[in-house]
Amino acid sequence: MSITSLVRVGFCASLIALSLTSRAMYAAPLPADDTLARSILEKSDEIRFPSQDFQVDVDIASASPGEATEKRKYRILSKGNDNTVVMILEPASERGQIMLMKGRDLWVFMPNVSQPIRLGLAQRLTGQVANGDLARANFAGDYTPRLLRTDKLDGEDYYVLELLAVDRSVTYHRVLLWVNKANYRPHKAEFYSLSNRLLKTSTYEHFETMADKQRPTMMRIQDALKTGDASVLEYSNMKLRELPDKVFSKDYLKKLQ
Repeated sequence: MSITSLVRVGFCASLIALSLTSRAMYAAPLPADDTLARSILEKSDEIRFPSQDFQVDVDIASASPGEATEKRKYRILSKGNDNTVVMILEPASERGQIMLMKGRDLWVFMPNVSQPIRLGLAQRLTGQVANGDLARANFAGDYTPRLLRTDKLDGEDYYVLELLAVDRSVTYHRVLLWVNKANYRPHKAEFYSLSNRLLKTSTYEHFETMADKQRPTMMRIQDALKTGDASVLEYSNMKLRELPDKVFSKDYLKKLQ
C-alpha cells in the first residue's frame, strides 16, 4: 500500500473515531442525582413536614361541578418517611378505619374485617387526594431530583426541580416542583403519570407557624383531566410527638379502632 493510501486510511479512521466519540459524548446520560437539587429538595421537605416524629390533623374538602362538597377529616401519625398511621376521624360512619404504611407497603384496617386490605400509594383516597399524598411525608425519600431551571413568578425567583420516581411503587412517576429561591418554601407542583401525562397540580398556601416552623397550612389540588374537580387540604394541630415503633403495628392499631 502506498504512503498516500496509508494516509487516507489513517485519516478516515480518525474521522470515524472522532464521530463515535462525539456521539458518545452527546448520548451520555445526565447525572442520576444533582447535589444542589437534593439539597433544595430536602430543605423544602423540612418546611412541608418535620423530619422528627409528628402528629397532624387534615381536613379535606373535595368538590366537583354540580355536586355537593365532600368533607373528610384525618389524623396522621408519622415517624420518618417510612412509618405512617392515617386515622379517619370523619365521617362518623367510617371512623375506626386506619391506614398503616411501612416502607412503601400500605394497608387499611377496618373494624369489621379481620384481615387488612393491601392498597397502592397511587390509589385515590378521596377527591383528588391519593393515599400517598397523606401517607408519605417527603419527596426526597421517593424521588431522584434534578434542577431544571429557575423561573420568576410574581416578582420572586423559584427553583424548578424535576423529581423522578425511584421505582414504580411511588405515588407519582414524575413531579415538577417550584421552590422559592429565597426561603426554600414549596410553591407549587405538577404530578405526572408513567406515560408523562399531567394528572393534577397543587399549590402550597397560608404559611403559618406549626411545630416550630413556618409551614403551608393549606394545599390546593386541581385535577388536570377533569375541569373543576379540586380538593383543598387544611393542616392543623401539628405537633412534634415521640412515636415508638410499636405504634406502627397491627396489634397497636386495634387499640386505636
